[in-house]
Amino acid sequence: MHLIRRPDYQSDTTQFIHQLREKKPGLEERQFQGRELLWDKDVDRELWQDLQAGRLRQKAYVYYSFDENGYDSIPT
Repeated sequence: MHLIRRPDYQSDTTQFIHQLREKKPGLEERQFQGRELLWDKDVDRELWQDLQAGRLRQKAYVYYSFDENGYDSIPT
């Protein structure tokens, strides 16, 4: 038994989504097609490896570092 949920209640957002789906039946299919344009791409592994190999390691905190003796040094 659900104490909080009321089966006859629908939020404004839920009602809006149901109305939108009724007005535009092919909406979800068009959303998936748009997603495929941007996100569902095959990865070129050679290019990915070249990009990873060319990355430079950044220091943990670039504005404050230690010199070779371990003392604080502020870059000028």
